[in-house]
Amino acid sequence: MALPLPARATDEILSRLAALHPKKIDLSLARMERLLEALGHPERRLPKVIHVAGTNGKGSTIAFMRGMLEAAGQSVHVYTSPHLVRFNERIRLGARDGGRLVSDAALAEALDRAEAANDGAPITLFEITTAAGFLLFAEHPADVLLLEVGLGGRLDATNVVDRPLASVITPVSIDHVDFLGTSVEAIAGEKAGIIKPRCPVVVGAQTAEALAVIERAAARKLAPLFVRGQQWNVQEEGGRLVYADEDGLLDLPRPRLVGPHQIDNAGLAVAALRAVKLPAAPEAGILRADWPARLQRLAPGPLTARAPAGVELWLDGGHNAAGGAALAHALCELEERYSRPLVLILGMLGTKDVTGFLQPFAGLVREAIAVPVPGEHAGLKPEDVAAAAVGLGMKASVARDVAGALDGIAREAVVPPPRVLIAGSLYLAGAVLAANGTALG
Repeated sequence: MALPLPARATDEILSRLAALHPKKIDLSLARMERLLEALGHPERRLPKVIHVAGTNGKGSTIAFMRGMLEAAGQSVHVYTSPHLVRFNERIRLGARDGGRLVSDAALAEALDRAEAANDGAPITLFEITTAAGFLLFAEHPADVLLLEVGLGGRLDATNVVDRPLASVITPVSIDHVDFLGTSVEAIAGEKAGIIKPRCPVVVGAQTAEALAVIERAAARKLAPLFVRGQQWNVQEEGGRLVYADEDGLLDLPRPRLVGPHQIDNAGLAVAALRAVKLPAAPEAGILRADWPARLQRLAPGPLTARAPAGVELWLDGGHNAAGGAALAHALCELEERYSRPLVLILGMLGTKDVTGFLQPFAGLVREAIAVPVPGEHAGLKPEDVAAAAVGLGMKASVARDVAGALDGIAREAVVPPPRVLIAGSLYLAGAVLAANGTALG
């Protein structure tokens, strides 16, 4: 049976919009401001906005905030990027029952309106789709919009919201150096560009260099600061999450999301909602928070069936040095609970620091298997990824794809069955979820 027209139209519209600008990324606010004016300024009719920037942890922090708000009965819009399998994942429309990803029909209609208002002028795909998202968020009632920065902050298309309820900055580290700068200080300056006059700024764990930049930016805007280690703190004690600020102590469950870094992300979410006094249910919210491709244990499916019986198969979209360090730390925790050989299946984009990502895994992995990043993305050659692993003293090989890597693991018949981590790219993670038939929503 033929698909309804809107479902087919969505991909056709996105393909057409992608051709409106010769560059995928061209940081500027001018095109966005022009289009929003033509659309009647939907960015001025949004619900309360919490704007989130940072290098790692943005999506997980938003997932925790959404869980805590929804557990308290709030309706929550969510805007994140990139998507893993379907573009609709970027736009969640809030409702009292938890909301839904935008439908194909609603997305196509908003994209059509944005395209008509743009009238063929140059604009990037992220800019015009963000404008379409703002239309949807402005025209569907909700209590809160959790708005994730796409890239950087200062010149990001989301940075047209002039009075957010709060700005949140997750840990800042080196990534996207072609666009944001080659030092932590430069990158922190771009992230701190979301800070608005007198709007609270809630800050996760930072290096001293990044924090100094953020503090100066907040001082210039007279923006109150809520910094981890100063106004609030979080830690794990006895398998629980313990959060403290000037309003008191919270003894909360450990998140379902795996890894010590999720303690940090959950704490930042609690701090943000307490700083702005929004209704929230931290205990229930932490347990309901879910965020795909962040140390996700893959469920049974066509892809996992390629692995030998007993293999643990994990997926993460981490792709920079800080992400590699967080993953290695989390896998060390898993190793302490139940020891298994660790195999890393890795595919990375050409813009990423493969050695920086792999360095924390030196001495931990039995083997690294390099695969291409599927699709039209500018991925590193698997041979180059494998060479970087060998340069760090790892055993390394190359496979045609993730399925081929799993076939190779099955042939080796490692005892005990290994723990396998697929990582290095959100694009690779999305392809894995699609191949495994994993539903997202």
